[in-house]
Amino acid sequence: MKKLFLMGRSEAGKTSLTQVLRGEELRYHKTQYVNTGADIIDSPGEYAETKRCGLGLACFSFEADVLALLIAADEPFSLFEADCQCFTNRPLIGIITKVDSPFANVPMVRGWMENSGCERIFEVSSMTRDGIGELLDYLKEEPVRLTLEQAKARQARGLPEWGDVSQYGLA
Repeated sequence: MKKLFLMGRSEAGKTSLTQVLRGEELRYHKTQYVNTGADIIDSPGEYAETKRCGLGLACFSFEADVLALLIAADEPFSLFEADCQCFTNRPLIGIITKVDSPFANVPMVRGWMENSGCERIFEVSSMTRDGIGELLDYLKEEPVRLTLEQAKARQARGLPEWGDVSQYGLA
């Protein structure tokens, strides 16, 4: 199973999603520090909200197989810049939480995530469990494992380490 790193604003739903993915009962818990588990890294929203703490997110990203930007469907703005996937060498996905909110604007949030460079976007609700199965199926796929030589060959061609590069003879 892929190890998932969750980044997003405070109250975006990172900890609730973590609880649902682990099959736990939902209970409010303010994340005070980075929680690392076997399959999920849950970060405090303040890391994404504070420029000085943002470097910490980049450092923790190296411990994961896939990075996820979380934005609640009822958010009035996005914290994430355009093409922000360039700070890492991991796949970047988007997870739109709280899609069941009466104030949800999923198309707007999807646009923000596409603009940020998310390769794949999941729409979920921790309350109703909508979309959780699709996200779990994605996470159950084995992550790409490369030798150093394979990674260097992909990097020399400007290709991501995780993409399908069979067309380039590098599979």
